Formats: sequence, structure tokens, C-alpha cells
Amino acid sequence: MGTTGDHTTCARPGEKGHPTGGRSHSARHAGPDPMPPGRAGHPMNRPVVVAHVSDLHLGAHDPAAVASLAADVAAARPDLTVVTGDLTMRARTAEFRQVRALLETLPEPRLTVLGNHDLPLVSWRRLFLPYHRWQTWIDADPQPVRHAAGITALGLTSMPRWRWKNGRVDARHAAAVVRILGGAPAGDLRVLALHHPPLATGTARLFGARRLLDAVRAARVDLVLAGHTHLPDVRVRGRHVFVVAGTATSRRTRGAACSWSLISADRGEVVVRERYLGPGGWHTGRVVSAVSAAVSSGR
Repeated sequence: MGTTGDHTTCARPGEKGHPTGGRSHSARHAGPDPMPPGRAGHPMNRPVVVAHVSDLHLGAHDPAAVASLAADVAAARPDLTVVTGDLTMRARTAEFRQVRALLETLPEPRLTVLGNHDLPLVSWRRLFLPYHRWQTWIDADPQPVRHAAGITALGLTSMPRWRWKNGRVDARHAAAVVRILGGAPAGDLRVLALHHPPLATGTARLFGARRLLDAVRAARVDLVLAGHTHLPDVRVRGRHVFVVAGTATSRRTRGAACSWSLISADRGEVVVRERYLGPGGWHTGRVVSAVSAAVSSGR
């Protein structure tokens, strides 16, 4: 792992987690960077802003991160907050209660999807009621859709009950991407969210990823947001930008500090600002600029 300033970043060039197809640099700011003037037609004539939070793992969390996260996200004034799974550590009722309280402090509208830790681990519930607690405390819709100013967003459940850790997507997921995001209004930022990164390989690979990526291309999706790895990552594939957020509040940081990703999209450019938790609070670390012809460009 490389270091920039006095915090640990995800990786050096060429290592896992380094952005592909984007320009990156590091900065250190106490608060989220002010957004530059943006496209005409969007409220306040500014870029579309998405707060991407993932892998809270409440039950195995850093109390300082939990206590300060919502205020840092709110300071960015996002148009949409996306939370990409593993909200709990072991899918216990008490953990879901904590999650619900934290989610209610994050800016709305919110889109939240399930991760592998959000299903009971070793329990009869995994066989007969795998999603009951999630549906009770978080969202009853396995494919939630959110419409915000200049954004159409779709969430997918990529964790079937019969898989242990790796995710899987099928033809129904792909069809939903094409139907919902492919039918989004012209000019909208098209956002797909799921827990498992579609570009992951090896033991972390997402089963059915090729089918899903075909749907992403067909639907002209702009942003694909995921979590799971606990390591921030930004990659560009053609016209699509893939962002993996780190763990926002877990103690299981895997070599990188707690972080979340602040994403702005405007005039063919996506800028990802990684917000890290340090001794002095949250600050901007790596900044990645990814050029994509699809984003916020009249298609």
C-alpha cells in the first residue's frame, strides 16, 4: 500500500485498487470540496452529485466513524446517497436497528442494496427467511429504483441465499437494467448499484458478470457502484465508470482507512473524491477524474 500525506491510500499504480482509465491525484481538505459550476438544466446549475457509502458492518464498527459519517456526507449536499451493502456484520436484529438509525441520518433520497453480510450466517433463517430482516428494517424491494434531479438509479440484490460470499446476477437482473436504466430520461445520469463489483476477478468474481456488463452497455449506464472489497477503486470501461467504495465505518479496513466516495458528474467527466477518516476527522484523499462520453452529455 502506498501513502500520500499522512493517510494510507488504496494502492500505487499497477496495484489492486488503482484507477484504470482515469487521472488521479491526492489532496487533503477537512470538508468535501465545493462543486464547480455545472451543466445547464440541473438545479442550481451544478454537477450531479452522488454520495457512495458502503460496507458499514455495524456490529464490528469504528464508533468514531459511525458518529461522524452522516455529517460529512450531508456537507456535500448530494443529489442521491447510495449505500452498497454489508450494512451489518451478522444480520442480527440489534445490528439492523443500529443501521436503520444511521441510515435515517444520511441525506435523502437514498438507495440501499443488500450485501453478503446482511443475510444470516449459520441459521435456519438463511434457508427459510434469508431476507426477512433486511426487508423489515431496510427495504422490501429487491430492485429499488430512485429518481432524483438528473438521476435515474437502480439497485440490484446480488447475494442469493445459497451462495456464501460471492455474488450472482441472472437474466432477470440484466433485464431490469435494460428496462429501467435503458428507459431513463435523456440527459439523466444512469446509476446502477450492487454490492459485488462486476469487474472483480479470481475468488471475488461476480457470477453472471458478463451478462450484466452486456446489459450495462445496452442501457448506456453511466455509473456502476459497488463495495465488498473494502478498497476504493475507480475504473473506466468504454463509456462506463465503475466505482468501488471502501468501508465507511468498519474496523475491517484491509490496509486502507475508513472511507466513502463523493462523485460528481458533469459534461462528460466524472470526478471521484475519496473521503478518508483520520485523527482530525474526515478529509479528501485521492481524487480521480474519469472522462466518459456518456456522462451528463445529451446522449
